[in-house]
Amino acid sequence: ARAMEPRASTPAKRLEAISRLADAGCPVGVGFAPVIPGLNDHELEAILEAAAKAASEALAEAGASDPLAERMGIEILEATTDRIVARMPVEGNTQPYGILHGGASVVLAETVGSIGSALHAHTLGKIAVGLDINATHHRAAREGWVTGTAVPVTLGGSVACYEVTIVDDSGRRTCTSRITCILRPAAPGA
Repeated sequence: ARAMEPRASTPAKRLEAISRLADAGCPVGVGFAPVIPGLNDHELEAILEAAAKAASEALAEAGASDPLAERMGIEILEATTDRIVARMPVEGNTQPYGILHGGASVVLAETVGSIGSALHAHTLGKIAVGLDINATHHRAAREGWVTGTAVPVTLGGSVACYEVTIVDDSGRRTCTSRITCILRPAAPGA
């Protein structure tokens, strides 16, 4: 196996490489390991490291650094177009009764669904804009963390829709949400 030469890399070059992988039909993103024939383990590790870094930077630029998500304490754990996982503390996000505020659950759901929609839209050269969100609250969370997982219902050329399940630390479902985003052409220079 040949060793890879270290190369200078910029976020733009890494995103370009990730876009080429996506254009070739290889799903990419944080937490996903693409299988690429002909690469040795070192080369694959370098590609995965670049993919994770580029995806993290893209998420930061596209909303993970959103002041609301930061204020809510949301942490992105995994992000691909097929699955987005994030967690949020209950503490600091409660209503007067001391339970997780329903609006906080919706913020978590919109965050993970919007990230998935944005990642999908990026593969099409578009941006994602929220169109609809709904939520059903099943049980209260009083402490610890809640974790939201978004999986696609449909990923089309003009609409992306995700189902989001939110569970407490014991794995009990606290909320189910659905978010739909419309995919629009990116503004020139965006």
